[in-house]
Amino acid sequence: MAQIGFIGLGVMGGPMARHLAAAGHSLTVFNRTRAKAEAWVAAHGGRVAATPAEAAEGADAVFSCVGADADLEAVTLANDGCFAALAPGALFVDHTTVSAAIARRLAEAGAARGLRVLDAPVSGGQAGAENGTLTIMCGGAEADFAAAEPLMAAYGKLITRIGGAGEGQLAKMCNQLAIAGVLQGLAESLAFAKAAGLDTDKVLAAISGGAASSWQMVSRWPTMAKGEFDFGFAVDWMRKDLGLTLDEARRNGASLPVAALVDQFYGEVQKMGGGRQDTSSLVRRLLK
Repeated sequence: MAQIGFIGLGVMGGPMARHLAAAGHSLTVFNRTRAKAEAWVAAHGGRVAATPAEAAEGADAVFSCVGADADLEAVTLANDGCFAALAPGALFVDHTTVSAAIARRLAEAGAARGLRVLDAPVSGGQAGAENGTLTIMCGGAEADFAAAEPLMAAYGKLITRIGGAGEGQLAKMCNQLAIAGVLQGLAESLAFAKAAGLDTDKVLAAISGGAASSWQMVSRWPTMAKGEFDFGFAVDWMRKDLGLTLDEARRNGASLPVAALVDQFYGEVQKMGGGRQDTSSLVRRLLK
């Protein structure tokens, strides 16, 4: 069993850390709000660290799941960051969705210290984290991935090494692009059905078994039809992810007209007060 540091105990990180503890690993946890770390330890065992560096002391591996690029930089490269305390040969696995640029920067900084660094963003939302069924997209050296994969298996159902440093983040961008387009199509389909006076339950039954079907349709059409959005992956987070993706597209020359439009639509949902609602709330702007 491994000595593990876990940084970030939010709606995703908390359950992932719980699965590692349940697998028998010894955890030292850090969270910016200390009370949350103390509550986690009271429920699952382990030890609370005062800083990211303290969470990394003596650790075989450190996992992080924080907010954005600046947060990740703070918990890794700051004076009290975990990189300063990790011993050569230790693993650092980041599950935050961030830019490919910072993922590559951390890989370089880690290599200079003899660390094994992976960028490993996840898909599956809070339910996937709670149930231990996340999809994980990894960037980093093959040997480092092989060392980390058995640990990630505690909460990951599908774990794939995409390629080198930063490529896990690029794959996550592909994931968000696909979701954004599907949700806009789904929102328009539902809005059209309502405008036509159709029974939306019957429409779902008719089209969800054919080529139009998707996880989003099966899981979200019923709640969208009822106007229920108080769950799932928040619009604020999706806008952050789409912003990262559109920035990357400006660098690599990819044309993303649908994503750019859907990002604007999500901006409208935010102005309607839906920033913390599920991404399926995209339909609100069509039904208002």
